[in-house]
Amino acid sequence: MLNLEPDFIQEGAMGNRLSKIYTRTGDNGETGLGDGTRIPKDHPRIEAIGDIDELNCHLGVLLSTALPGSLQRNLTEIQQKLFDIGAELSMPDMQRLSAQEVQELEALLDDLNGALPPLREFILPGGSQATAFCHVARAVCRRSERRLVTLAAREAVNLHVIRYINRLSDLLFVVARVLARHTENEEVQWRNPSRSRPENPG
Repeated sequence: MLNLEPDFIQEGAMGNRLSKIYTRTGDNGETGLGDGTRIPKDHPRIEAIGDIDELNCHLGVLLSTALPGSLQRNLTEIQQKLFDIGAELSMPDMQRLSAQEVQELEALLDDLNGALPPLREFILPGGSQATAFCHVARAVCRRSERRLVTLAAREAVNLHVIRYINRLSDLLFVVARVLARHTENEEVQWRNPSRSRPENPG
């Protein structure tokens, strides 16, 4: 998905695309998009692609832990969608994500959140290993959204992609809460100073 040079992309089969891992064509600080366009490696589009890739990697780490079967399936499917997003970003004229994917994510979010107790305080990242991994993924997801907004300020970006990533960060927060209960760990709550301060008698 990332930094695929034109000579990779023009080949038909995956085996051919990956037959040569390095091409030296990026040594001057540029990389190729899927349509053959060459842009700087620090271009906002490449930053966005890189953050989506990093997010997918963190989901892979999370998926390497013991998760309930339904979450395993849902997060694996989300990895596929993230790869689609990376492909879409690398081909500016292509659109893969639609409103349907956003709606499906919202339905999953509502379903998972509906089974949780009300949130009475902010939650700190921590608890079980899986919960901590999920919070890292959530934070990277938020950064990915910021990168997409930066890109959208200068070039056209599929609005459904931005909405999907926004909903995904919310979903990962909820998944972290679900995992805290699955692993029988208490959520680490923020100690609100205003609630621990003694009342002023005067």
